[in-house]
Amino acid sequence: MAEPMLQLRGLTKRFGGLTAVDRVDLEVYPGEVVGLLGDNGAGKSTLIKMVSGVYHPDGGQIFFQGREIRLGSPMDALELGIETLYQDLALAENLNVYANIFLGRERTKPFLGLIRVLDHANMHEESEKVLKRLEIEIPSLKSQIKHLSGGQRQAVAIGRSIYWNAKLLIMDEPTAALGVQEQRKVLDLVRVLASQNIPIIVISHQLYDIFSVTDRLVIMRRGRKVAERRTKDTTPDEVVGLIIGSEEVAQQPAGGPPAD
Repeated sequence: MAEPMLQLRGLTKRFGGLTAVDRVDLEVYPGEVVGLLGDNGAGKSTLIKMVSGVYHPDGGQIFFQGREIRLGSPMDALELGIETLYQDLALAENLNVYANIFLGRERTKPFLGLIRVLDHANMHEESEKVLKRLEIEIPSLKSQIKHLSGGQRQAVAIGRSIYWNAKLLIMDEPTAALGVQEQRKVLDLVRVLASQNIPIIVISHQLYDIFSVTDRLVIMRRGRKVAERRTKDTTPDEVVGLIIGSEEVAQQPAGGPPAD
């Protein structure tokens, strides 16, 4: 049986007298797409920020690739290969596609034996390779980000994460504010990533999107994990009931790797 890439045990976060995340257990396996669902204030973002190093847990443990980790900052998470894509994507709009993929980690080459200059050709070539691997089509990698569509921007941000060796991808509302065609492209990209054994956690209020790409759903309410379902074994109506609390929670199925 496959080992989980990410495992949370009893993860807890408090802000003063408020318990934002209360003893949450969660496992994510290689190649699995897990939907993290819940109403506003359910604790989803706080949970993810602990996994990405933004917040420090007040209790519980985080295991990544089989060993316990303690994250002091988001940079610690990035160095381990935990990449989080928030809605703003953190792209530089005035720079082109390949410059964004190498943003902060630019490639250079010697010039006249005295100084180093940006190696545009190498960055362009390497960016082309990773986008091709992910089946991403962008007409020109020299286009500034501000001229790209929302879906293309998502694709560039994902391409950057994969190029820098993301082992786990967390996507926060990846299809928000996108048109139908753009949503489909992003969801297709999620499927490509999963087929390449990259596990993904998707936070979304778009139930159609969640049901079309996930293997498993984790539902949170008031800081607690209240249910876990294999996507194929549930319905949007049941999930909505679990989110708002009108659905009685049956015995939760054990987590496990995605079924073949």
